[in-house]
Amino acid sequence: MAGRSERSDRPVSAEEKKKFLAEAEAATAEANLHKADTRERVAEAKQAEIDLRKAERKEQDELARDDYNYVYVFDDAVTDSSVKKCINQLNLWTRQKDKCEIEIQINSPGGAVIDGFALIDFIHDLRGKGHKIDTIALGYAASMGGVLLQCGEKRSMGYNAFLLIHEAQFGAVGSFGKVEDQVKFAKILQERILDLFARRAQTVNPRTTKAFIRRKWERKDWWMNADEALKLGFIDEVRSAQ
Repeated sequence: MAGRSERSDRPVSAEEKKKFLAEAEAATAEANLHKADTRERVAEAKQAEIDLRKAERKEQDELARDDYNYVYVFDDAVTDSSVKKCINQLNLWTRQKDKCEIEIQINSPGGAVIDGFALIDFIHDLRGKGHKIDTIALGYAASMGGVLLQCGEKRSMGYNAFLLIHEAQFGAVGSFGKVEDQVKFAKILQERILDLFARRAQTVNPRTTKAFIRRKWERKDWWMNADEALKLGFIDEVRSAQ
């Protein structure tokens, strides 16, 4: 009939079957390649997210370090080298930031009086320039470490920390005259230490005078817990109670 489409019923040749099969295989391979590419892109995106999170955690860890929070841990004896190390770090922070707020955490057995006085004068100078420097004893602040504790604007102790103060200690060698000179110098240092303790303590407890301190530490080590140190005016705050 005119206008009617005719359907060819001729059989598909082997060559055509081969062609169709090749086209199907090519399409399947392309689809698999597309799937593989998609999986690769997904894996790359997940890895990029993991790397980003690692970088963020690393940055957070870095920013949480003491250096970025102006916390200096003085956990050594008071010596020329430990004092210079502290001064260098405080110098860096206070030059980078105006009115820098610094906390010095002290856990020290004490040490050289002259080196300690150098650090105390340096800290007082920084405070005079508008920087806020607080001190806290964690563990113990003994001997010259206890004197260093006094130079903070706010002086604190951990609840389980201890303070040790005593008469100036020194070793004397040489002739009788030289020993006498060293004793005289030791007395000068001791008076200066008494002045530091009494001047700060009396703002909290007027009874903690130089004479009182002298009687308490004469020929012995005077250990105090945080509550006693607070009561006598050697600190302003006990941090982290029970």
